[in-house]
Amino acid sequence: MMILVGGEKGGSGKSCLAQNLAVYFASNKKAIVLMVDCDPQRTTSDWIQIRNGDPSLPSINCIQLYGKIRNDLLSLVQHYDYVIVDCGGQDNLALRAAMSVADHVIIPLRPKRRDLKTVPHMEDMLSTCKMVNPKMMASFVITQCPSLPNQAKRILEAKEVCSSYGINVLDAVTYNRNVYDDSEEQGSSVIEIDPTGKAALEMIAIAEELLAMEPDNLHEFN
Repeated sequence: MMILVGGEKGGSGKSCLAQNLAVYFASNKKAIVLMVDCDPQRTTSDWIQIRNGDPSLPSINCIQLYGKIRNDLLSLVQHYDYVIVDCGGQDNLALRAAMSVADHVIIPLRPKRRDLKTVPHMEDMLSTCKMVNPKMMASFVITQCPSLPNQAKRILEAKEVCSSYGINVLDAVTYNRNVYDDSEEQGSSVIEIDPTGKAALEMIAIAEELLAMEPDNLHEFN
């Protein structure tokens, strides 16, 4: 299975989500996982380098690919249980190429106006790629949510904006928590740092919601 974590807006936690999903599948599902870093900032590659320097952490394979990566991804997915593709926060050739072959496309967005402004363009891009890759399932996930109870309305409004474009929105969300940054700096994951903590439960909920998806249960693109 190939899962693409991407989108047009930077800073929404794409690499963090991709890394934690990779650890979930490798640890909780005992799967053979490959991470593909398509982001010129090399966030995931740097994370892997730190991780591989810590013998207490199970190693995860990672390669870097850029540009016309469709054929490379099609070849790789035959050799791994899960291929997690981390694309940067921009519309580029690698993002569209990965969309053309991915089973799931996950687009993290913060509940902020500047993030939500990218939804129409992402819907257009997904619709185009869906013609090439009809099996593709796509979902938005709301990330880095404010934890104050009086901010809950912002999360619901963000979900409604995404849903209005006919694209699935995950029930699971992530909240602003320091442990996400702390784990990334250590080459670890929130699942490994505190397996029963709130952040770990957020990531597990996202992963399990993805695995439970069926194509017939998702909205059709217009």
